[in-house]
Amino acid sequence: MAAPKKQFPLDALRTDGWFERIGEGIGSFQALCEIVGERFFAFSIIVGARITALTIDRRSPDQTLVDFVVGSAETDGDLEPQRLTLADFRRRLVGALLVEEEKTAPVPERDTDVEAIQLFIGVRYLLLAPLYGYSLVSLGMQGGSDAAELSVLHDGVEEKFDLDGFRLRVRSHVREELDRVATGARSAIDLSKVAEAEACALRKEWPKVIALLGTWPAPLAIFLRTPEGQMLAPEARGLIAKGLGLLGSACVHLGEIEQAEEVFRIGIQYAQEGMAAAELFRRLGEALLINERPGEAIGPLRRALAFGGLPQEVLPPLARALIRRGRYVAAFVCLKDALAAGAPEKELVEDIREVETKLGPALTAWKAAMITAEKPS
Repeated sequence: MAAPKKQFPLDALRTDGWFERIGEGIGSFQALCEIVGERFFAFSIIVGARITALTIDRRSPDQTLVDFVVGSAETDGDLEPQRLTLADFRRRLVGALLVEEEKTAPVPERDTDVEAIQLFIGVRYLLLAPLYGYSLVSLGMQGGSDAAELSVLHDGVEEKFDLDGFRLRVRSHVREELDRVATGARSAIDLSKVAEAEACALRKEWPKVIALLGTWPAPLAIFLRTPEGQMLAPEARGLIAKGLGLLGSACVHLGEIEQAEEVFRIGIQYAQEGMAAAELFRRLGEALLINERPGEAIGPLRRALAFGGLPQEVLPPLARALIRRGRYVAAFVCLKDALAAGAPEKELVEDIREVETKLGPALTAWKAAMITAEKPS
């Protein structure tokens, strides 16, 4: 007769959000995530490598020097400081996480023995799981460790793994993290991708645009501050600005408005002036408008006009920003000029109606005066 199956609920062991909670108590958390990489910083916490200093190399981020110690904070005086380049530090972290544990923890007997269940699953896997969207639900046991089955929610979808299979899956995610960074470092800025991204944007394939250009913002923000970045040819600047414009628009369409703002601002620095800058200022203004920040949107939209942006494209969103700020006379002028420039009237009907309602008799009187003035004497 088969042994009855034991079921261990894992609510008490669930570690969802542990990394974010630790971040609340670290003043330099955001900076470390940006420089080291969010998941690599989490890896360092898991393996006990505490970063003590960073010497940033802005021209070659992978050559940034990481000073760290391995061990607990209580034994700082006895710990030997170590220094590696960021690329080697990441490799060291991944190597430490991929080493399989030699000791096999005993099979837990009771669902109240939290520590035994932790050791059986593996503490590192409990901490790595939420970094990749896994939320542990239960552990099923029948006849020993070889029959251990783990139930998880992965991005909200229930999945089941045998325990060794789950560990293998998590280790593959960790390995892919290093491969992704290495690939990104080699081909982060490939200007030939702009044409492909433009074609995807025309087909409204926004996730593909992000897949093609999503690695651009961080290295480009750093590159701009280097001598090579300052001496970049106008053609290359224009192509970079166009790519960032496409990426920012993709972010807007996918609801990542704040990310879009940052991308547009970097793009504007590359564009500098002319129609490329006008287009980016217009897109930035529209993103701010979508993000319910009409007051902030007015400035970029006016800059778009100043740099030669098409009035029929820039004036309608500028009018909407002014309406939301209660500046109805200025909005009326923008709408009037937009229609004169060829903006489709059907797209402005609601805005015109709102302005006319708000201005009321004053606008009616002004229109009557204008008609009178136009009549021949």
